Amino acid sequence: MTSMRSTNEQASPSEGKAISKCSNCQATISGPYCSQCGQEAEPTLKYFWTVVLHLLDDIFSFDSRANRTLIPLLTKPGFLTEQYIAGKRVHYVPPLRLYLFISIIFFLSLKFFAGSDSSFFRVDDSSRELSTRLSTYVQQQEAAQEEPGRLEDSMTESDLNRYKAYQKDLSQTDNKVLRSLAIDLVELELRRIETGQPFKEKRQQRYDNLLAQLAKARKGENVALESPDITIGNNQDGGLSFDFLSEGSNQKLDAYGRQLEKKAENAFRTDPSELVQKTLAKMPQLMFVLLPLFAVILKIMFIFSKRLYLEHLTVALHSHSFIFLTVLLIEILTASQHAAEASYPVMANAFGILSLVLLSWVPIYLFMMQKRIYRQGYILTSLKYSAIGIIYLFLIIFTGFIAFIWGLIEA
Repeated sequence: MTSMRSTNEQASPSEGKAISKCSNCQATISGPYCSQCGQEAEPTLKYFWTVVLHLLDDIFSFDSRANRTLIPLLTKPGFLTEQYIAGKRVHYVPPLRLYLFISIIFFLSLKFFAGSDSSFFRVDDSSRELSTRLSTYVQQQEAAQEEPGRLEDSMTESDLNRYKAYQKDLSQTDNKVLRSLAIDLVELELRRIETGQPFKEKRQQRYDNLLAQLAKARKGENVALESPDITIGNNQDGGLSFDFLSEGSNQKLDAYGRQLEKKAENAFRTDPSELVQKTLAKMPQLMFVLLPLFAVILKIMFIFSKRLYLEHLTVALHSHSFIFLTVLLIEILTASQHAAEASYPVMANAFGILSLVLLSWVPIYLFMMQKRIYRQGYILTSLKYSAIGIIYLFLIIFTGFIAFIWGLIEA
């Protein structure tokens, strides 16, 4: 008995892992995973980063499959869809999980890039491009003043000071109203310079009004920006009504629509960034609804392909994942281009070229994906591709409108 006990005791250290029990199902395990339930044998609640990595893996399957999935997603149209439909799934992130992972990152980044410039509808490109054009013109005129023969063609000192003041206004990042007014004024000034024609009456009135508003904004006074003409109604008089509703319901609906119009105008006059953020926050939910609708369109267009609806849904998931990932890369490249413009112009140009290449790749990729999955001729694929594109464009516009109204309600 003693010898047997000592033998077991000596064997136990080397066989401790071999005869360990699964914490989940209590089955004997002899490797890193339980053969009965698949749970990992190593306890996860050891270190903070271990817990974080396991959490990422549980939510997004953030493991080696991501590397094998993202590169084909970007470079091989339809490859992942074909593999998934053929049953070769263990090496790649599942379509739904892939879409959720990429869409979450995409919409978070979209809100960040939109929020980084409070004037979302006047992105940095506008003020930067106008400032460059104005600076070039000012430098040309300053050089002209030093040439006696061209003195009559150069601008006056007051014009020179006014343009330099515009340059300072265009560089304002904290005062959104001042920057917006400067953009409008510089656009008008450059248009007059390039055409060599004086303003007509209406444009002159707008120019004078902008100058007066800019002067107030420079003094720190409250100035209301021009707002776009926003109409939610579906009637010629701007009202909102539907035939299937009663007269009383239509009156209430019309009144509510006009309240939303005023709310939108006020948002654009002051700071549209909050409305933009609210609108973008609604897009992930709406896009998730749009996906099955897009799969229905594919099902109708390729009704004789004998593919199941879930196969069309897989096409929709992979195509949207590709679009979101590509747009995300373009956003990063564009931001890098702007950051490198001053110090590294060659690198900035390279980033710009890469952005254009990626943007051009999107329609080519989607066409090749459709051709590969549904295996139809180029002419028929082109016709269906165009039809699907037009229908989807209307769906996107409608989805954006719903997101805008939803964001406006909560703003």
